[in-house]
Amino acid sequence: MLYRQPGIFIFFLFFLLTGPLVRAQDSSFANLPTKWTLQQCFDYAGKNNIQLNSLRLSRLSTEQDLLLSKAAKLPNLTGTASQNLNGGKSINAATGNSSYEVYTSGNYGVNSNVTLFQGGYLNYDIRQKNLLTQVAQLNIAQQINDITVLITQAYLNILLARENIVYVKDVVATSEAQVKQGQQQYDVGSIALIGLVQLQAQLSNDRYLLITAENQHRQNKLVLKQLLQLPSGYDFDITEPDTLISNRHLYALQEAQDSALANRPEIKSSQLGIDVANLDLAKAKTGYLPTLSAGGGLGTSYNGGGNNNAYFKQLDNNFYQQIGLTLSVPIFTRRVVKTNVEKAKLEVDQSKLTLQDTKTNLSQTIEQAYINVQNAQSQYDAAVEQLRYSQEGYRIASEQLKVGAANIVVFLQQKNLYIQALQSYVQAKYNAALTIRIYDFYRGIPVTL
Repeated sequence: MLYRQPGIFIFFLFFLLTGPLVRAQDSSFANLPTKWTLQQCFDYAGKNNIQLNSLRLSRLSTEQDLLLSKAAKLPNLTGTASQNLNGGKSINAATGNSSYEVYTSGNYGVNSNVTLFQGGYLNYDIRQKNLLTQVAQLNIAQQINDITVLITQAYLNILLARENIVYVKDVVATSEAQVKQGQQQYDVGSIALIGLVQLQAQLSNDRYLLITAENQHRQNKLVLKQLLQLPSGYDFDITEPDTLISNRHLYALQEAQDSALANRPEIKSSQLGIDVANLDLAKAKTGYLPTLSAGGGLGTSYNGGGNNNAYFKQLDNNFYQQIGLTLSVPIFTRRVVKTNVEKAKLEVDQSKLTLQDTKTNLSQTIEQAYINVQNAQSQYDAAVEQLRYSQEGYRIASEQLKVGAANIVVFLQQKNLYIQALQSYVQAKYNAALTIRIYDFYRGIPVTL
């Protein structure tokens, strides 16, 4: 009967094809919370962020380089073995007759070499690789700091948009009541048609503001979702704190800068960069010094042609041992060593400039964060006062409108002033909360709500 009901057949086929995909997506979402706290966002990003995991792989690579540099001080051991099949004419000395002979031969040996002295190159290289491992770890810490700031900003933007939606919904509800009242007043002739139209236009504008706020809320959630690199199709929400304190004690700028310059990973990484460059210079200077190495070997051979002795007898007779020292002294390197030394000196100077630039940029960033906090707190205080007065003006105008004592144009002006003050207040509150947390984060204080 299915062929007589194509709609049912298509639905059944769609269910068969998409069912496994839906179940697979559900299973991928199973371990994810439906509501995220700010700390959960930090923890999840710390484990799953692609950039962070890529840096962790880079750190593992530097650890392998360190192990390799340490192993360079150990002797190597190489075994060689060759087995050949030979053929050629052989002449009998007694009879003078020749014959074609096929026989085997082989060579077997073991060799080892170890560097005894190379001007300290191997020790310098080990120290340098150890520092590079530390730099790789500091790069991870720096990336975590950057992600923390971005997640905090995205999280607070979601809270901002959510609170804005609540306020705008209240405004829309009030506008709907005012339009309904205006309609009743128009029906009895209390207001002109233009007054009713103005109220309806204001309602449309308020609804547009609500749609804009909802769209902004969705966009801010997408930003956080991208930062956390959550699966596509996964819907989530965030936990709203009980209170959002924005007025906090503002520590002195110099104190914040000193703390950051002493503890931030980008500063430590740049400082280690100077040490790495100095070790490169030390390694380059070892090119002027001689290299002493020791080597030894064991070997034997076998040749099955002619009237040679048996296989094991030959191996015993041909067995040899060798041990010796090799001294290599650079006399003329066509300026290779000198060029390496001079370039290494330039790298030392460059690493010092990098440290100075990093310190300057960090100090300026913290100073800007300090100014942002001051501005944000001043704007918040002004927004609170502005909201209080505009809210009172809007309340009075609303009461006058109810009794028909207010001009609709004046009422709409007061309402628009109130909406603008309300949006400024919400923006200022969350901006103040964000700036103080970022400023404290540079001081080494963890971000919390």
